[in-house]
Amino acid sequence: MEKELPELKVSMLGRFSMTYGEQTVSFKRNTATKAVKLLQILLHESFCGSGEQAGIPRTELLEDLFGREELSNVANNLRVTVHRLKKMLVEAGLPEYDYIKIENGIYRWDSPMKVRIDVADFLDLLQKAEKETEERKKMDFLSRACRLYRGEFLPSLSGEDWVIVNSVRYKERYGEAMIQVCEYLKRQREYEQIVELTSTASEIYPFDEWQSLKIDALMCMNHYKEAYQFYEETSRMFFEELGISPSEKMMDQFKEMSAKMSRKYQAAGEIKEGLKEAEYENGAFYCTLPSFRDGYRLIRRIIERNGQSVFLMVCSLTDGKGRPLESREKLEVLSENLHLAIKGSLRRGDSFTKYSPSQFLILLVGTNQENCDIIFRRILDKFSSKHKSWKQNLEYYVSSVADVENDNSRLHFHRNEFHWN
Repeated sequence: MEKELPELKVSMLGRFSMTYGEQTVSFKRNTATKAVKLLQILLHESFCGSGEQAGIPRTELLEDLFGREELSNVANNLRVTVHRLKKMLVEAGLPEYDYIKIENGIYRWDSPMKVRIDVADFLDLLQKAEKETEERKKMDFLSRACRLYRGEFLPSLSGEDWVIVNSVRYKERYGEAMIQVCEYLKRQREYEQIVELTSTASEIYPFDEWQSLKIDALMCMNHYKEAYQFYEETSRMFFEELGISPSEKMMDQFKEMSAKMSRKYQAAGEIKEGLKEAEYENGAFYCTLPSFRDGYRLIRRIIERNGQSVFLMVCSLTDGKGRPLESREKLEVLSENLHLAIKGSLRRGDSFTKYSPSQFLILLVGTNQENCDIIFRRILDKFSSKHKSWKQNLEYYVSSVADVENDNSRLHFHRNEFHWN
């Protein structure tokens, strides 16, 4: 009796990988080659396709492989790619076999071993959930599907049209399943599972606000300190990477956390230790935008009473001609150096925050307009100490806090956000 071959396992969610038995299937050539793209298309369409017949028509295959390229003989290029793929598979450790079956203009995967693909398993679990009438079993299928989803569909090919279409579809189905499962788990008070599922979802899609469901579950478990810390991390990420504030739902959660945490009795010594800074630091005090906002509001109240002079400065990174920087890599480097320059140029009593990837806000207490100019030159010199050309990339605007909310000011403070004109 012929020995059964090991199973070929294929991952397409989060990253592309293949395992034959216990052996990782790796190709010597770059994974973005046409042969590997052909492999991915064939595997996906043969096991995950939505049509009745597994596989992909030749015209669609040519479009997916060569659609954006101008080739004089795409048919010949397809034949060459098919031949190259068969050779690559054998070189990678798979047994000798034809692997590609062509019948009536349909190309499909054909192999002597069983094949298991995570996308196919994901879709199969969703289909079983749709047919299941018992809620507990239905949610078990959906929960398993959510755990199987480890990331975007073929992220290394995220610019390919056929990948984009499927990636959007799978993301939508994942999101629908997650919402159903989390609602069910909340009714069952199984909050630990919600935390587990939403932690993964937040890593895969950090700006889709799965964090809100995680915070809600942590609060239901009375883990307010952990929920608060996670909220702080999330709000910092939103402000610093996107320049936006968390949703109203997350802001309401923050208020609820603060209220419930304040009810917990603590000894005076514990309170004092909790308020202290972790260690002594020179330079200005950096805080998140929500904290900066609260500090700004307090300062406004103080100066209404004592008339102290306080200025708000905006430092902006540009391309040297007053336009926003388009290079993300350069912006990250300049932003990090500007952060250090601001912290090292100001007093411990001054505070600053990152308003957006390219802008910082600075609150200068007890100074005047002339000193603001001197302070900016100090920041500029420190910022450009290693690269003099960086001077052209930094601009600033300063206004008295008392004038910020005037109609003529370029900077407005409204509700939870600063608005820059």
